[in-house]
Amino acid sequence: MFRNNYDNDSVTFSPQGRIFQVEYAAEAVKQGSVVVGLVSKTHAVLVAIKRNAEELSSYQKKLFAVDEHVGLAIAGLTSDARVLSNFMKQQCLSQRLTYDRAMPLETLVSLIGDKAQLNTQHYGKRPYGVGLLVAGIDETGPHLFEFQPSGMTQEMLACAIGARSQMARTYLEKNLDKFPDCGRDELVRHGLKALKETLVQDRELTVENTSVGVVGLKEPGKKALEFFKVHDGAEVKEWINSVADENEGGDAAEGEGMQVDE
Repeated sequence: MFRNNYDNDSVTFSPQGRIFQVEYAAEAVKQGSVVVGLVSKTHAVLVAIKRNAEELSSYQKKLFAVDEHVGLAIAGLTSDARVLSNFMKQQCLSQRLTYDRAMPLETLVSLIGDKAQLNTQHYGKRPYGVGLLVAGIDETGPHLFEFQPSGMTQEMLACAIGARSQMARTYLEKNLDKFPDCGRDELVRHGLKALKETLVQDRELTVENTSVGVVGLKEPGKKALEFFKVHDGAEVKEWINSVADENEGGDAAEGEGMQVDE
C-alpha cells in the first residue's frame, strides 16, 4: 500500500529530498477533469470539462467566481477547492472593507500559496488535493495564475491542468503567439479547441459538459471592466458550434487536398 517509510506524513523528507504526500496530492490533481486557462492583452478566459458521477446526478461545477474581478477553475478534490475558494472570497471582502478596493491578483494568489504551504510543515495535516487556475484583472491588466498543492504559484500565459491535460498544453504551446492579440470570443474558441484535444474519441463538447469563465476589459484602452462571469448551458452553445464548424471546414479542406486525379 505504501511506497516506503517516508510517505506516512507530509513533513518528512525522503533521502532523495522528496515529500511523497505532496506528490500524491499532485496525482489527485491529475485525476480531475481538465481545465484550461488563457490570457490576452484585454481578457482572461477559463474553460472546463464538467463530469457527472453517474447518469442520475448533475454535472459538478468546475468554475467559481471569487470577486467581481477574479474567478478560478479547479482540478482535483472539489471539497478542498471549496475551502480555498471560500478563503479567497473572505480575503477579497476584507480588502474591500478595509481599503475600498479590489485585491491585486498576485497578492491573493500568494495568500493561498502560503496557506497550502503550511500544511506541508505541520504534522497531522495533509496537502490540499486540488490544483487551481486563477484568472482575473487588476490595475496592471489581465492575469492567469496556477496554484499547485505544494503551495507553489506562478503566473502563466496559458495553462492546462487535470486528466489528459498534456494534449491541451501541446495545443497552447503551438498557438501561444496568437493569444496576446486575441479578442474575447477568439480567446474562448482557442480555449475550447485546447479542451477538445483532451477528449477521448467517443466524447464531444456539449452545452451540458462545458463551462466558460470570462473576465477583462469591455473595450481595449479603457478602464471599464467586464466582471468575471461563468457561462453555462445555452450561453456556451454559440462558441461550441463555432469551434465545431471550424473543425468540419478544416476536415473538408484536408479531404479535398488528398483527392487524386485519375
